[in-house]
Amino acid sequence: MKIEHVALWVRDLEKMREFYETYFNGTAGEKYHNDKKAFESYFLSFDDNTRLEIMRQKGVDQPDSRNRTGFAHIAFSLGSKEKVDQMTKRLTNDNYNLINGPRTTGDGYYESVIEDPEGNLLELTI
Repeated sequence: MKIEHVALWVRDLEKMREFYETYFNGTAGEKYHNDKKAFESYFLSFDDNTRLEIMRQKGVDQPDSRNRTGFAHIAFSLGSKEKVDQMTKRLTNDNYNLINGPRTTGDGYYESVIEDPEGNLLELTI
């Protein structure tokens, strides 16, 4: 068994598509649009065949509070400490918010945590 995809509600669909394409080499499929439901989405595919669905629908907003259950973060395995450091530097240089790291966590992961353009947490790991 494998997880087929993860879905994420977003406010700015095009900005988020561009972010995941630019920094994580995602490839967006064709935009899906359902006029009746005022719903739009993209599936982004990554090198290892994992997929992220980004979705927008009129009236659906992502909560701003970090004090919630449910989605916590998306982890991207970059392959080495050097790549984690490089991507962390690239994102912070482009003014994305660094939450912590790079560091080795208590459970042995080398990681940094960055916010995407809408504040979702991205864990950059080996």
